[in-house]
Amino acid sequence: MIAIIVAVLVLAVVTLPQLLVRTTINRHAADRPDLPGTGGELARHLLDRFDLGHVKVEVTDKGDHYDPDAAAVRLLPQHHGGRSLSAVAIAAHEVAHAIQHGNGERKLALRQRLARLAMFTDRIAGIFFIAAPILTVIIRSPVALAGAIGLGVGLLSVRVVVNLVTLPVETDASFAKALPILREGGYLSEGDLPAARSVLRAAAFTYVAGALISLINLARWIRLLR
Repeated sequence: MIAIIVAVLVLAVVTLPQLLVRTTINRHAADRPDLPGTGGELARHLLDRFDLGHVKVEVTDKGDHYDPDAAAVRLLPQHHGGRSLSAVAIAAHEVAHAIQHGNGERKLALRQRLARLAMFTDRIAGIFFIAAPILTVIIRSPVALAGAIGLGVGLLSVRVVVNLVTLPVETDASFAKALPILREGGYLSEGDLPAARSVLRAAAFTYVAGALISLINLARWIRLLR
């Protein structure tokens, strides 16, 4: 019974942030003919305004994001071509990451370095977890199993660190940059700012679910190691 309760709580912790993000963005996704432009047009305008003309604005089907390696703001079709509050707010959020990059902000640079490292350590951790039972059979030693799992846990910890570093980068993009830009630039009316704030909050907390999943995964392996 306790195991079922724990499983339900874990499922709720993991799925609720994702559900909240999708619900918030969808709530403000209706086209607004009164807005001066689409998300893609706003992104292009803001990049030029902040002397980031070299940064491209592209359509993607892999989620809204800023790619510092390609110097590109990438938006989903509904946000690139859409004229909605969600499109405008998300475009401003991704441009804010380009501004962070252009300013050489350390937190973004740290996140990018750790993210590249985490891609490597995730793959190595998977190999260790697969190899652990085989090593145990070959060497016939619980120490070998514990050592392999312990090394795998250490490698997975890198992903947890990436997610923890990502959260302040995302909140800075939404609330220290995107929201003031939208407010002070007059891109949205005062009446639309609360809705834009909620979308920006959702954009910033997109990574919360990922952070929770990585923490739960890490805790699961630590428990196995114990």
